[in-house]
Amino acid sequence: SMGSNQTWITEVTLLGFQVYPELEFFLFGLFCLFYTLTLLGNGVILGLICLDSRLHTPMYFFLSHLAIIDMSYASNNVPKMLANLVTRRRTISFVPCIMQTFLYLAFAHTECLILVVMSYDRYVAICSPLHYTVIMSWRACTVLAITSWVFSFLLALVHLILILSLPFCGPHEINHFFCEILSVLKLACADTWLNQVVIFAACVFILLGPLSLVLVSYSRILFAILRIESGEGRRKAFSTCSSHLCVVGLFFGSAIVMYMAPKSRHPEEQQKILSLFYSLFNPMLNPLIYSLRNTEVKGALRRVL
Repeated sequence: SMGSNQTWITEVTLLGFQVYPELEFFLFGLFCLFYTLTLLGNGVILGLICLDSRLHTPMYFFLSHLAIIDMSYASNNVPKMLANLVTRRRTISFVPCIMQTFLYLAFAHTECLILVVMSYDRYVAICSPLHYTVIMSWRACTVLAITSWVFSFLLALVHLILILSLPFCGPHEINHFFCEILSVLKLACADTWLNQVVIFAACVFILLGPLSLVLVSYSRILFAILRIESGEGRRKAFSTCSSHLCVVGLFFGSAIVMYMAPKSRHPEEQQKILSLFYSLFNPMLNPLIYSLRNTEVKGALRRVL
C-alpha cells in the first residue's frame, strides 16, 4: 500500500476487441491462422538459411535474425490475445504485463536496427560490389547483429525502469489486446511526462534516424541500379531491394503513425488496428515478401524438398 487510498495493481484486464461473441470466434480462427503462418513461414526461412550453404551470406544472415525477431515478437503478443478471444476472464497479472511491454519494445527496436543493417548490406552489395566481402566480413556482420540486439534491449530496459518508478493504482483496465506501453502508462496515478518524453526521443532515435538512413541507402542504390547496363542485372538488383523496401515501408509506416502522428478521435481503436499490423501482419508478410520475390530462397526450398 502506498497510502490510504492508493494500492499497487496486482492484475489488469485487457479489454481487447469489444465485438459480438460470434465475431470473436471468427477473429480467433483468423488470427490463429495468421499466427500459425507467421511461425511456419519464418521457421521455414530460418531452416532454409541454416540448411543451405548457398544462403550462408551476410544478406541471409540478417534475414535469419529478422525471422527470429518476427517469431519472438508475434509469440510475445498473440497467444494472450487468442486466449482472451475465447475466455471471459481477460486478466493478466501485473508482472507478466510489464514483461510483455519490455519484450515488445525490445523486439520492435531490434527489428528497426536489423532493417537498417540490411539496407546497408544491400547498399554495399550494389554500390561497392568489389569491396563487399571486405566490408561485410563475418566479423563485421556479427558485430552489427550483436550491437543491434544489445542496444535494443538496453533501450527497452530504460523504458522498463521508468515505468517501474511510477505508482500504479488504477484504473484496472487496458483498452488493448496486449500491454502496449502507451496503454500501460494510462494506469499510472502520477504524471508520466518523463516517460512520454523518453518514448518520443526513442522514436526519433530508433524510427526517424534509421528510416532516414534506409532512405539514403536506397536513393544511392537506385542511382547505382539505373547505371547498370544489362537489363538482367538491373532486374535482379531491383528484386532483392524491392522486397526489403516493402518490409521497411510496412514496419516504419505503421510505427510512425502509431507513436508520432497526432491522435485521432478514436485513438484506442486506431492503436489496436496498428498494433495488429505489428504483431501479426508484418511478421507474417515478411517471409512471404522475401521468399516470393527471391529466386535464391525458392531454389533453396526446391533443393531441400
